[in-house]
Amino acid sequence: MAFSFEILHTDGRARHGRMHTPHGVVETPVFMPVGTQAAVKGLTPRQVADAGARIVLGNTYHLALRPGDDVVAAMGGLHRFMGWDGPILTDSGGFQIYSLAPTRKITDEAAVFRSHIDGSLLELTPERAVAIQENLGSDIAMCLDECPPFGTAPDYMAVAVRRTLLWAKRCRESHKRADQVLFAIVQGGFDLALRARCADELRALDFPGYALGGFSVGETAEQMAAALVPTAELLPAEKPRYLMGVGRPEDLLAAVMAGIDMCDCVLPTRNGRNACAFTDSGQVRIRNACHERDPAPLESGCGCYTCVHFSRAYLHHLFLAKEMLGPTLLSLHNVAFYCRLMADIREAIARGQLGKLQEARLARWRGSL
Repeated sequence: MAFSFEILHTDGRARHGRMHTPHGVVETPVFMPVGTQAAVKGLTPRQVADAGARIVLGNTYHLALRPGDDVVAAMGGLHRFMGWDGPILTDSGGFQIYSLAPTRKITDEAAVFRSHIDGSLLELTPERAVAIQENLGSDIAMCLDECPPFGTAPDYMAVAVRRTLLWAKRCRESHKRADQVLFAIVQGGFDLALRARCADELRALDFPGYALGGFSVGETAEQMAAALVPTAELLPAEKPRYLMGVGRPEDLLAAVMAGIDMCDCVLPTRNGRNACAFTDSGQVRIRNACHERDPAPLESGCGCYTCVHFSRAYLHHLFLAKEMLGPTLLSLHNVAFYCRLMADIREAIARGQLGKLQEARLARWRGSL
């Protein structure tokens, strides 16, 4: 089995590590761009790699519906299908249990979805979620879980945790692919006792990695930050720790400070498509009239393709003209910014200077608002 994880440096709770997968080595902490439907929106795999990304995500629910996991398997697996030769993590469809709640029904046996494409039914049992991910051939697969929204009643949150544990055991029993590892997901909302119970039972199953689900589902940034440290400490120290679906730059820093190794979010490409760029000095809204005659790049000193070749004035023009190149160029810069931020974080951990980096970055970002 070609998967392992080692911790190289620590700085407080933060860890600089190295994750070995069948498709390459990933330095952690790492940000993973999201390619829900086998594509990071608006970018080629070469652009994603050149921006600094080493691992990307795909999604079980979406790829099962279209083109079908059997099609992906027939095309040689997800790596070959999407032209990405680095590691891939696939989400199990658990997030869609939250995000597509109006179109699904859930029992202990399965989550049944009404397809958002053609109205057909998709039954996602733990066994089916694993089988889809084995067909996709990702390096890291995720257990199917139930992700309740913030504010869920305590009684139902306990039901969701019981179901998540039941499904994790069924996923573990059904997972057979030797060149793929399966990560478990800890749920429990903001009830630390419930989280601890969930983590204890999942640790006993000895998964190769563990994730925290149920964040960025309606809570405030302050509530999330307060819960990160005690929930991260519930996860095994020797295994990779993954915070799912959280991605503002300040949240990434808080996650790493709490001991998280892996994060993902659609924010870099979603904001890029909406004319918003992330920089070390804060966000730049490129549609604003102040950029109409600005010859400067999005971010001085950034080595991404966008900043090396184009001015703010040109990018401003692209969005006003509704040229598709505009969203591509801003998405490319944003992915590069996130990858560079994580590289800076890894270097700061190795030097024992992460606290200083966090203080300096937050001061600059807040000053731009």
